[in-house]
Amino acid sequence: MLRKREGYREAFHGFDPEKVAAMTDEDVDALMGNAGIVRNRQKIEATIGNARALLEMHRDGERLGDLIALHTPAPRGRAPLTFADVPTQTAESAALSRELKKRGFRFVGPTTMYATLQAIGAVDDHIRGCFLARAAD
Repeated sequence: MLRKREGYREAFHGFDPEKVAAMTDEDVDALMGNAGIVRNRQKIEATIGNARALLEMHRDGERLGDLIALHTPAPRGRAPLTFADVPTQTAESAALSRELKKRGFRFVGPTTMYATLQAIGAVDDHIRGCFLARAAD
């Protein structure tokens, strides 16, 4: 997926939610022929729908970052010993998933939401001994 990052950035207008939300069925059809992204119609349509859901949250005075912060687990006391000790989802990521689905988001399951928490640095799953691990040993 990281190899296709620039393809996604171009296909989805620099991830500008206003521009993505305005995309049409014709845009979806064009993206289905774009080798720079994964050509899955449901995921493309979900991306557009998620941009619309995000804008609806903004109109309601909500911010995605605030919702994520409400569902971020407390820092763990110790770094995981092995990759087997790193969860794929948590109660918090499941709750975040449910909240996003209530707001109309799709493809936001608990595992995806946990990966999001990892990607934004809200969860530190660096293995003990890794120079990037923040948790105390």
